[in-house]
Amino acid sequence: MDDQVLQPGDRDYVGALASGLDVLLAFDAEHPRMTLSEVAAKAEMDRAKARRFLLTLHALGFVKRAGRYFELTPKVLQLGYAYQASNQYRPMIQQYLDEITATLGESTSLTVLDGDSAVLVLRATPPQRLMAIQLSVGTRLPAAYSSMGRVQLAQMDDETLDAWLQRQTLQAHTAYSVTHVKALRERILEARQQGYCIVDQELELGLLSVAVPVFAANGELLGAINISTNAVRVDMNTLVSRYLPALQEAAAQIHTYAR
Repeated sequence: MDDQVLQPGDRDYVGALASGLDVLLAFDAEHPRMTLSEVAAKAEMDRAKARRFLLTLHALGFVKRAGRYFELTPKVLQLGYAYQASNQYRPMIQQYLDEITATLGESTSLTVLDGDSAVLVLRATPPQRLMAIQLSVGTRLPAAYSSMGRVQLAQMDDETLDAWLQRQTLQAHTAYSVTHVKALRERILEARQQGYCIVDQELELGLLSVAVPVFAANGELLGAINISTNAVRVDMNTLVSRYLPALQEAAAQIHTYAR
């Protein structure tokens, strides 16, 4: 098989499989339980079609019913576990995140870039810190407004980056959010030049974060690791002089041993 991506309508494209996955992906943190009509609307399909897929997923054990409502079952976690288990570097990266969190008392994460999102795949949190945004494995953050997203976008070549930027419709999350594509591009290129990215309260008021890219020894981009903290409690000087070096050291160690 080659690397060409199939499009809907291609002979080998299985539309039923794609629609079934659309139904699974319709459930999220804001919509954990939905009626048939709600699922159909969110998956953008008619009720009859959504009903068939829901009943099939129910028969397979991925969905359960509670009266008029449908919700996912823990069996769905098998899909995510397969992804996590297939990456041999994750346990090592988790160890470094745990060490940084234990030393600095701040939350750390690893994300991978997926379309317009930075998807959280590893997380270490200190019990004493609470942020308004509650993150867990699988959380999708807007790449345009997260330090981990921007520092991974910085690894793209100019043509790929410009194509990505052209697809974006920027939406302010706070008064500090960049809302013009040209300004966002400048921030991303700055991250490329300096090798790290800082985002100061653009995603959430009070949320300050710094991220660096993580590479395997063969040069493969594994994702980005970051430290997120409170802008009131931690100043920019501490972020750059103490937190950033901890991330850079971890990234260097991962690059050495991820073979």
